[in-house]
Amino acid sequence: MSKFGKELIQSMTEAAEHAEGKAGSVRVQVVEVPDVRAIRRHLHMSQNQFSAAYRIPLATLKNWEQGRRLPDAPAAAYLQAISIRPNEIKDALMPQ
Repeated sequence: MSKFGKELIQSMTEAAEHAEGKAGSVRVQVVEVPDVRAIRRHLHMSQNQFSAAYRIPLATLKNWEQGRRLPDAPAAAYLQAISIRPNEIKDALMPQ
């Protein structure tokens, strides 16, 4: 059986155990949510500037900063990349 097939069976078994209320060996992925406001302030950018530079809708940015929403896993990874390599990310997004 292929690796994919084995992983699929394992996932379905875990899902069935979860549905039955069994603890099982459920895998949990923890996504660290970065402090969006701290990243933006460290870069000395307004919300408008940060939103435009990194192509994040302003309303989304405000929701994250005000705690109304949390970034999903891909957005959290993107924000982490911005915090580590802000100039490279901004340059990569600039039209050629």
